[in-house]
Amino acid sequence: MPADQASTTRYAAALSELLDEPLAELGLDLEAVEVSAAGQRRLVRVAVDQDGGVTLDEVAVATRRVGEVLDDPAHADVTGEQPYTLEVTSRGVDRPLTLPRHWRRNTDRLVKTTLADGSTVTGRVTAADDEPDGAVTLDVSGSERRVPYAEVGKALVQIEFNRKERP
Repeated sequence: MPADQASTTRYAAALSELLDEPLAELGLDLEAVEVSAAGQRRLVRVAVDQDGGVTLDEVAVATRRVGEVLDDPAHADVTGEQPYTLEVTSRGVDRPLTLPRHWRRNTDRLVKTTLADGSTVTGRVTAADDEPDGAVTLDVSGSERRVPYAEVGKALVQIEFNRKERP
């Protein structure tokens, strides 16, 4: 990893530690912090989520809170002096499902799962354990299949247009 990328990764990790508690106080889970160069500035992207999803108003409140934390002189040792552009967003469906809460929050959604052995399974999430050593239950063409989280290589929610609702 190039030195600047390693530095950016460390900076994002430090920001994650700094932002986790203030966002939790708002009832939000910190899902990701990404930092990239944008000319003379840094682009800081913060993704948040909660059960039931986040509203635009909640994103606005989170944006203000994150800005306050980043601008607090007491955190200058972490945030530094370089100017930044801040984006706070919801987690979005394009991010992989990596934690039990991601699976739980996507119950009844269609998910394509690549397993550690390279095979793929596409099914609808019907249940998800909350423990990291647990499993997700998928409805695969009418049959239930339990997949331990440890066997999941990558999982993405599939966008469904014109989905027929169940009767």
